[in-house]
Amino acid sequence: MADEETSAIFLIRCADRKGIVARVAGFIHDLGGNILDSNQHTDRLSGTFLMRVEFALDGVGVPRREIASAFAPVAKTFAMWHEVHFSDARPRVGLLVSKQDHCLVDLLQRQRRGEMKIEIPVIVSNHDACAMWADLFKIPFRMLPVTKETKREQERQVLAVLQQQRVELVVMARYMQVLSAGFLAEVGCPVINIHHSFLPAFIGAHPYRQAYERGVKIIGATAHYATEELDEGPIIEQDVIRVGHRDTEEDLIRKGRDLEEIVLARAVRKHLDRRVLVYGRKTVVFD
Repeated sequence: MADEETSAIFLIRCADRKGIVARVAGFIHDLGGNILDSNQHTDRLSGTFLMRVEFALDGVGVPRREIASAFAPVAKTFAMWHEVHFSDARPRVGLLVSKQDHCLVDLLQRQRRGEMKIEIPVIVSNHDACAMWADLFKIPFRMLPVTKETKREQERQVLAVLQQQRVELVVMARYMQVLSAGFLAEVGCPVINIHHSFLPAFIGAHPYRQAYERGVKIIGATAHYATEELDEGPIIEQDVIRVGHRDTEEDLIRKGRDLEEIVLARAVRKHLDRRVLVYGRKTVVFD
């Protein structure tokens, strides 16, 4: 069936009602599984129930590929949206980057060290500035330049590369292009973006300049799922750092880079650990 250390993860979203937790736990018990971790939350305003439950596969009496279909009657009873994932999966992650390399290199190092159990089949960029890192880490690099006039065609090319590589997650590691609604509809997997401000403040391309001009005392970084609304996607992770009146715009950029790396890495890890559930414009991120 499965190795002892392998676990299955259910993600569940539905309208709240009595008996959901008991029914899910009963299903896992009947399979022969042992629950390792369980979290749930009810948004009382919308009446939405969200749950993440992880259970060991050792002792489960059905093949793992049949767990989802076995759960279907429970899901139908409660009109659930649900997904089943497995802890030994190594998702294929495509990285998009422009000229700034700090977030890209941080993710590459974390993957090399084994901190992130992922495959990175391709790095796509609209500039060649990061090609050296792809060479160093022995990852295929595709440079697809873009202008305002060629944006639609360039997005088609990027989509073709990502789909050819069967990516299951796209990470915008400071990819300084706005992805169109058409691109996001066709890519077929989630897209995580790192924005260099504490959203919803300072939306757009130059948040550090805006922060400097406003004389803010705290700057931040935000990782969110990309949507067709610029910098309005459901937020996964945020953090801040204090700045002072002596800091220049360059100081803010330097300090911000550190935050961007950490916040993006946390967001990607939480997504990979299946700890993020999206509902509407919000997320629940389970510890």
